Amino acid sequence: MTLQSTLTGPHCGGLSMETMPTDACMFFWNCRQCGTRLKPKPGDCCVFCSYGSVPCPPVQRAPAERV
Repeated sequence: MTLQSTLTGPHCGGLSMETMPTDACMFFWNCRQCGTRLKPKPGDCCVFCSYGSVPCPPVQRAPAERV
């Protein structure tokens, strides 16, 4: 399981390497470059799933959806 994810601020493009919590989803995150407070996009459980390079640990642990 990967616990490091690079969050990308959608307004400024700022990058920040963050360690994801393993026991909870992170609903809010303040961009370190521009200060914008982000929340997940509709349908996502956390900011890592919306703006990160790697989805959060609960999503990584979930079995792949079958199409």
